[in-house]
Amino acid sequence: MIRRRFRIVPHLRRWLLISAVLLAVALGGLLGRGLELSLEFVGGNAYRVEGVPADVSADDLRLAAEGAGAVEAVAQLSGEGADRAAIVRTEALDPDGPVAVGIRAALSAETGVATVEETFVGPSWGERITQQSLRALIVFLVVVAVYIAVRLDRRMAVVALLTLAHDVVLSVGVYALVGLRVSPATVIAFLTILGYSLYDTVVVFDRVRDNLHTLGDPGRRTILELVDDSLSEVIGRSINTTVTSLLPVGALLVVGAGVLGATTLQDLALALFIGMAVGGYSSILFAAPIYAHWKAREPAEARRIARVAAKAGGDPAAAAAIDASYAGRAPVTTEYVRGEGRRGRRRR
Repeated sequence: MIRRRFRIVPHLRRWLLISAVLLAVALGGLLGRGLELSLEFVGGNAYRVEGVPADVSADDLRLAAEGAGAVEAVAQLSGEGADRAAIVRTEALDPDGPVAVGIRAALSAETGVATVEETFVGPSWGERITQQSLRALIVFLVVVAVYIAVRLDRRMAVVALLTLAHDVVLSVGVYALVGLRVSPATVIAFLTILGYSLYDTVVVFDRVRDNLHTLGDPGRRTILELVDDSLSEVIGRSINTTVTSLLPVGALLVVGAGVLGATTLQDLALALFIGMAVGGYSSILFAAPIYAHWKAREPAEARRIARVAAKAGGDPAAAAAIDASYAGRAPVTTEYVRGEGRRGRRRR
């Protein structure tokens, strides 16, 4: 039994305004600054050094490469002790050119390691991965939309896809605003975000479907009230799921990347953290209210809402007139329950 109804659905305009502001900021970052792509997507040179001393930091290696002529270098460290290694990425350079030779010499002098391995990564690899990811994403979205439309409701399918787009744009926009580099790990994280966001949204919609048989009962007289009650039932679970998911990802980000220096985990963890937080927000304050108000535009639901408003205003004659205006149509006490495949009698 619902002890408290969270008033979420009636404030749709407020949630849409918040989302609109966030999306505007995110799109401004995307269109203004754009995304900073990693070496795998734009191509360039990579220098690997094994056995890096403990007193040499990633900034030391970056400054050494840039001091040798690199326009912009990115250094990452991994491992501990004798296994400590570094990868320094730069723009595409001629391996036999003076800049590349100078970078190898500078890294060798900085670390005291004689051998510096150099490899070239072309942009074709990143383009191929991007194309494959887009094809997989399209197939995923089509399958998900069909499943939700058949299992739940076609409106729920449309709102779920809209929520996915909302979450991805916000997450990618944060990357553009902060100036974070998009790597293959980031792409993997964004694809993971889609699944997480969809899961949270379907949990809410599934509870709405389970409660549809109570549509018209006291306390759940309209679809707007029913969705509010359904959100009240699952909001604790959604918040707990989001928090318990963010904690290990946050630990991975802070402890793994920040304290232990495993910077290779930073791209994945940060994208997951941002996407999970956005997904938890959108499933409650974006997806459910939009569905409720869209569903409320159906003739049967609009009539029900009008009758409830008339009765609440102490005007039973107006409620009776609303019913009379629909003479010959489906009576207001009968409502088809989507997903159940049956008709049920409802109390006035």
